[in-house]
Amino acid sequence: MNTLDQRLIQVIPNPRQLAFQQLEFYAFIHFTVNTFTGKEWGDGTENPAVFAPEELDARQWVTAVKSAGMQGLILTCKHHDGFCLWPSRHTSHSVASSPFRNGKGNVVREVSDACRDGGIRFGVYLSPWDRNSPVYGQGKPYDDYFVAQLTELLTEYGDIFSVWFDGACGEGPNGKKQVYDWDRYYETIRRLQPEACINVCGPDIRWCGNEAGDTRPAEWSVVPARTRDTERIAQNSQQQDDEAFRQRTIRAWDQDLGSRDLLRDESELVWYPAEVNTSIRPGWFYHPEEDGQVKSLESLLHVYFNSVGGNATFLLNLPPTKAGLVHANDCARLRELGAFLEEAFRTNLLDSARLQADTALPGHDVESIRRDGYGEWFQAKDGENAIAIEMLWEVPQQIRYVAMKENIRLSQRIEAFVIESWDDGAWLTVHAGTAVGYKRIVRLQNIVTNRLRLRITDSRVAPTLSFVGVYG
Repeated sequence: MNTLDQRLIQVIPNPRQLAFQQLEFYAFIHFTVNTFTGKEWGDGTENPAVFAPEELDARQWVTAVKSAGMQGLILTCKHHDGFCLWPSRHTSHSVASSPFRNGKGNVVREVSDACRDGGIRFGVYLSPWDRNSPVYGQGKPYDDYFVAQLTELLTEYGDIFSVWFDGACGEGPNGKKQVYDWDRYYETIRRLQPEACINVCGPDIRWCGNEAGDTRPAEWSVVPARTRDTERIAQNSQQQDDEAFRQRTIRAWDQDLGSRDLLRDESELVWYPAEVNTSIRPGWFYHPEEDGQVKSLESLLHVYFNSVGGNATFLLNLPPTKAGLVHANDCARLRELGAFLEEAFRTNLLDSARLQADTALPGHDVESIRRDGYGEWFQAKDGENAIAIEMLWEVPQQIRYVAMKENIRLSQRIEAFVIESWDDGAWLTVHAGTAVGYKRIVRLQNIVTNRLRLRITDSRVAPTLSFVGVYG
């Protein structure tokens, strides 16, 4: 084992990151005064009286989220306009000054309760940029204000699985930008919600780099520590309401974050898995003129297979209407997506296959890949970085998907793999890939065969597999 590979495999997820990656697919809800003004970014001068969702039903939101197979929901508790969806004790610019529930409403409470009752996780988005606050741009006075609001959210609404920050940062009333005290924000979160991951402008889950749902051919979880630099993330984040930015894909120079060649000269490495975020519509907030522009099933599946199926998590935005409901068109697409995924992965053909591997570490034989989890796993013998696993059926099977998962508790090890189908007396390569990580889903062209072979052709050290699924 060389020195570089030894360094790489020492980088592993902490328990909160491991639990977060297992959620795989979860929702964003963008909802505030912008929903009623037609804007994407409010300027903080909006009259709270415009916020009047007469039919708001958080249970309907949760039902829509669950219908697609999502396991969590992150609510924009305060966007850049500074309007709070809960009656914050530190500002009057909130639902308490609106006609919602006659000034007695609390959207955060209703949504957190609905998530808990519905069996999904609840997370919060709190924009550090507040265009309504008179002390924004004044340094510590604003940080005190922001931490006070963050504390309300983290102490009054139960367990939080994610605190989501972006890098938006504009000028305050004094003409100065606020220099965010990220360390203080992080300390507050760790102290009050130690199991919550801090996303994007945070140390736990990284932004894939765009809002279009675009991904890299290989998403690595072991990356340079410098990728966690909040100022760099903020600089590359959206700086104004810009539709072109929302559609921008990953730039060529950001394609590689974790190959051996890139990491060779890095002084510090971290486990920093990717999150892919996009909206089900062109905008993040609801606009009635976009009712006919809900993403197609194929478009959502493209993002799903490249994110959840590409060693990343998938955050899909759903913007409620002025009435306070997820629109019927969005709900229909979510149900369609959920039904497709449920049917596609209902039956694991591996259950009826005979397995054989050309190597295995004692106690970690190939039969371990049948069961999804980290209690047992397949592992090659030390020093063997290339392996082959063959799957055999008594009769030919129609195969559409192959899912693979490494035991990431032992880091991300696989560098390259191929999938081969036995065809007319010879092995035919039907897919070649690189990174696996938490999960890789390979889409095949309806292969029909009674023998399938997975060959790991390169790995940093003896490769592991905690699960393999084959689906028709």
